Amino acid sequence: MFVCVHNAARSQMAAGLLRAAGGGIRVMSAGTAPGERVNPLAVQAMQEIGIDISEASPSPLTTDDVAAADVCITMGCGDACPPVPGTEYRDWPVDDPSGQPIEVVRRVRDDIAERVRELAAELAPGATG
Repeated sequence: MFVCVHNAARSQMAAGLLRAAGGGIRVMSAGTAPGERVNPLAVQAMQEIGIDISEASPSPLTTDDVAAADVCITMGCGDACPPVPGTEYRDWPVDDPSGQPIEVVRRVRDDIAERVRELAAELAPGATG
């Protein structure tokens, strides 16, 4: 489970990257205050590396979603994630690309991509990331 505030860039990019890595990991993403649509520059940055998140749409975070996750990765939502016993929480201090130029969105994408590679290797050693 990847969580950010608007579920419009960071968590959507992370989810797309982990899905592309393979390994049979069930991937979810949500926001504590979902936006209306995925950031078009996040979509563009992901298309540049061959991953299409254009059909994604922001979703609200629910306690049920968190309970279904083994690991909940938060990016900038602080204490807004509902604590659920049995779920492991990790916070990734990733910059918010909202309102930033494409160069910044690419840097954020690359930061998330490195973190996702490490996560995929940990959770599913056969993933290609």
